Amino acid sequence: MVLLSALALLGGALPAQATGGPYCGIRWGSLPESQPPTAPWGTVADVRTGQHLCFDRLVIDLQDADGSAGHFVRYVDQVGAQGSGTPVPVRGGAVLQVVVQAPAYDDARDPTYQPADPTEVVDVRGARTLRQVAWAGSFEGQTSLAVGTRARLPFRVFVLAGAPGQADGARMVVDVAHHW
Repeated sequence: MVLLSALALLGGALPAQATGGPYCGIRWGSLPESQPPTAPWGTVADVRTGQHLCFDRLVIDLQDADGSAGHFVRYVDQVGAQGSGTPVPVRGGAVLQVVVQAPAYDDARDPTYQPADPTEVVDVRGARTLRQVAWAGSFEGQTSLAVGTRARLPFRVFVLAGAPGQADGARMVVDVAHHW
């Protein structure tokens, strides 16, 4: 009788655990995400971060972007610098390579965005998941960042029309969850 009662209790508990939703309702994964560009994709104007209840956010502001910037985001063992392939070291348990198909320079090759400190593009102190954002360069029409994260965690990527203070622009957003 005790064995049957225990089995009934376990049987009742298993479906509830199996159907429990992901942390914060997040249903993202950690596999590569990419999107081809729709021209014109503009130039990189700024890089910034933010913290939310369930994830940390990286935003790349694009100016003169009428279409959607193409991108490729994936976990890698190491990010190589644009043009040279030189390893770009970052802190953290995992490395996210973020590539946006938009240059950080204009047609005259003048910079549209240049970080003051390429090893610390933005201040991520206080972030729960992001450990470091480093500049990997801008070369042949694309810009790369090496993003150190606490661990290989779920992420999502999307592009929003409009950028702060710009009539024509876009924002590429990379959210990295705090937990699985």
